[in-house]
Amino acid sequence: MSDNVNTPEVEMTEQQLSELLQVRRDKLAALQEAGQDPFAITKYDVTAQSADIRANYDTLEGTTVSIAGRMMSRRIMGKASFMDVRDNSDHIQVYVRRDDIGVDEYMAFKKWDIGDIVGVTGTVFKTQTGEISVHATAITLLSKSLRPLPEKFHGLRDTDTRYRQRYLDLIMNPDVKRNFVIRSRFIKYMREYLDNMGYIEVETPVLNTIAGGASARPFITHHNTLDLDMYMRIATELPLKRLIIGGMDRVYEIGRIFRNEGMDAKHNPEFTSVELYQAYADFHDMMDIAEGILSGAAKEILGTYEVEWMGEKIDLTPGWPRLTMVEAVKQYVGIDFDAITDDAEAVAAAAAKGVELAEAAEKTWGNALYACFDQRVEQHLVQPTFITMYPVEVSPLTKRSPEDPRLTERFEFFICRSEMGNAYSELNDPIDQRERFMKQVEQRERGDEETEMLDEDFLTAMEYGMPPTGGMGIGVDRAVMLLTGSDTIREVICFPTMKPLD
Repeated sequence: MSDNVNTPEVEMTEQQLSELLQVRRDKLAALQEAGQDPFAITKYDVTAQSADIRANYDTLEGTTVSIAGRMMSRRIMGKASFMDVRDNSDHIQVYVRRDDIGVDEYMAFKKWDIGDIVGVTGTVFKTQTGEISVHATAITLLSKSLRPLPEKFHGLRDTDTRYRQRYLDLIMNPDVKRNFVIRSRFIKYMREYLDNMGYIEVETPVLNTIAGGASARPFITHHNTLDLDMYMRIATELPLKRLIIGGMDRVYEIGRIFRNEGMDAKHNPEFTSVELYQAYADFHDMMDIAEGILSGAAKEILGTYEVEWMGEKIDLTPGWPRLTMVEAVKQYVGIDFDAITDDAEAVAAAAAKGVELAEAAEKTWGNALYACFDQRVEQHLVQPTFITMYPVEVSPLTKRSPEDPRLTERFEFFICRSEMGNAYSELNDPIDQRERFMKQVEQRERGDEETEMLDEDFLTAMEYGMPPTGGMGIGVDRAVMLLTGSDTIREVICFPTMKPLD
């Protein structure tokens, strides 16, 4: 039974698949018995990539090259054949003739399967139809594919299968690789940007004895030797701030964060963020850095400030608008919180607009302001926008505003209705910090599991003296979604979290 010819668009039965699997294993056994085990080959010298051959044909025409990759298709025509080989860069046609490689080698080639990994040495030429190709003088089976690839006309379109079997997704849908190349280039750009500003990249623990630095539900694991429950980090904030206290004035970390929460188009239980902290800076400095990283990366990687994301045309040209939360709520909801001083009045004004506070939230002016923003304003923030001056109630690690102690020097920036990053003028008053931690503890006791835990060691560190500091976190996955135009986070994570199959 052969799988070299594409069959009509009919799903393969389990029996057909079983037969194909057996045929391929039989072929492997025959090769091994003949002393031609492809899995015994440890190295193959590659001298050219298919994309380079196409781009430099005038220089390479008539020269000998060695390429290697996966055989994606083949046409056998008696004493001569064509196969399509896909390598790391692209794909290229290979012309294989019996008289050039030898009778025995050609007969063996005819038994190879679609999906096999092959090496080809030959000369660069153009066919009569003008297609740049390699005329093989020697071919080598480098690895045997023991499973048939999805039928070519169907490809691999089922998203669930694509995310579960990313290797197969990359084989069948080579354009998918672009997202991960852009991801790599974005992280590289971000590192260079911060390094050039004098930042030092550091690493902090993934396992902690308490979960702190953000409001989120953690994953809990167990350390057997210590017989101790530990938390996978939900943020890198508190360890990085300890380094600021210790005298490392500019630090950042790019790393995995784990939050035991839901999965949707914008959220994955494990994701990548960059957090950075700069002594003697404030949240205005962080705004400049956020804008510089996102707009600069777009220009560097895509060659333009104009991107399309989730059906919207986004302009990342520097000079993004900056609105206080009070200004944004006044503009989009119609409530002037500057004119309200009483908690009950603020809650009533929000309710009149159909905005209700969370059950565990205190009925305060600040919580009413934030609820109005969260429920009514975010949906309007399509173009890049900084929202500043968040209420104290939702900003437990942020320095209060000298002008209005109900607010903090904090911003989040939004693009296409998505929160992209969060930054503060960091709270460095240990007495105020303890009071806010205690309020968070009380809120946790009322049933809100996504609030801060009390970190006594961090408070001790602060009591040694922490300089005025600006800090920020940016979600790397969401930034890559923007740069690649991806509608779901699973398109930009190589191996997203998936529910196990039954």
